[in-house]
Amino acid sequence: MSVVKILEDLKLSRFHYVLLTIASLAYGLTAMNVMLIGLLLPAIRAEWGLSLTEAGYLLSFGYVGMFLGAIFSGLIADRIGRKYTMIVMILVGSVFTGLCGVTWDFWSMSIFRILAGIGLGGTLPLPGVYMSEYPPAKYRGRFVGIVETAWVWGVLLGIILARIIMPQIGWRAVFTISYIPLLLIPAIAYYAPESLRFLEKKEKLNDIKNILVKYNLVKDVERISIDVAKEEKVPITTLFSDMYLKRTIMLWILWAVLVYTYHGIFTWLPDIYARLFRYEVVKSLEWVLIITFVQVPGYYSAALILDKVGRKGVLVSYLVVAGLGCLLLASTNQLELILLYSALISFFNLGAWAGLYTYTPELYPTKLRGTGSGTAASIGRLAGILAPSITGYLFEVSGGALLLAFVVFALAHLLAGIITAIIGEETKGKTLEEISR
Repeated sequence: MSVVKILEDLKLSRFHYVLLTIASLAYGLTAMNVMLIGLLLPAIRAEWGLSLTEAGYLLSFGYVGMFLGAIFSGLIADRIGRKYTMIVMILVGSVFTGLCGVTWDFWSMSIFRILAGIGLGGTLPLPGVYMSEYPPAKYRGRFVGIVETAWVWGVLLGIILARIIMPQIGWRAVFTISYIPLLLIPAIAYYAPESLRFLEKKEKLNDIKNILVKYNLVKDVERISIDVAKEEKVPITTLFSDMYLKRTIMLWILWAVLVYTYHGIFTWLPDIYARLFRYEVVKSLEWVLIITFVQVPGYYSAALILDKVGRKGVLVSYLVVAGLGCLLLASTNQLELILLYSALISFFNLGAWAGLYTYTPELYPTKLRGTGSGTAASIGRLAGILAPSITGYLFEVSGGALLLAFVVFALAHLLAGIITAIIGEETKGKTLEEISR
């Protein structure tokens, strides 16, 4: 019996839901750390006297690290496993994000932002990859989509804690909340097993049987003959072979667009509200909290229909509506409409993310899943490096107006939607092995 057959025949149980909880917490708390700098940016700018362009550079340095982390974690995960790679990356991301609170100027924070980014960028692709490899095919979209929805809860937690802590003891103290994810490491080490599909490719039959026994997944394990496929070494250039070229191109575009738009918009949102509406930092955070809450139904609306409508349909429709929202926001300077259109973008941009995180690991086989997902995420991080700086520059050259920046966001969303509609393929209801053939 193959490992795939064993996993597909499993009924949903406490085991699956505990893994879902661990993966969701890992993803959500990493999201909190990624977005923390944007929440504190108005206060940092005020203390250090940074221009909009300099503030954009400060944001971009974190994405330099995330680019490196996404590449390395995918390669490492396909060699030593998903579990231990996740532990290392959570440790690096949490420690160096926390150390940003003791920096003294632009350059010292930039260095710690790069180091933190390696861990943060390295963590982000892993919960989705890990979660995609355990549930039966008919539940996979829902499970991976729910992991992705944890992003918004992590960001909301960061906003709430920043709102409580910063007025009392300042922005530096807020960075200490980045150590919270370290509490997950014992849980991952003790409870989360390595991916069975990964162990199968490594021909580790005893490890597979031990996991099946420990978590009571199969009765009478010794009576089952488990077929272990010999691992096939594949170079990274396989991503550009005839089989995977279209998938790789589409995923790279999707990742670049969604990282550029999300981080270009939402890391700047507290500063936008503070500048345009002359809000104090705390009031700006309150409005960002409201807009971020809108992401909750956006995420869940997409996650819950991924296995019915399909990944392609969700991505195309949500990207197009988010693009239209950006065009509407670019065309107004009224407070009420800006807040309304911000909410529209928030809902559909984040819903598209739920589709992307489900879609990405599905399009590559086990031997390439970590590398393919990590590489696609790293392309997104390249766009993330550019997004804050370009957005800050466009704000500066347009006198602080939103028009230029949000027209670019609109065109990016629409381009990604059109390309997915043309070359994307549907994966709902198929096993990972069927998709990879």
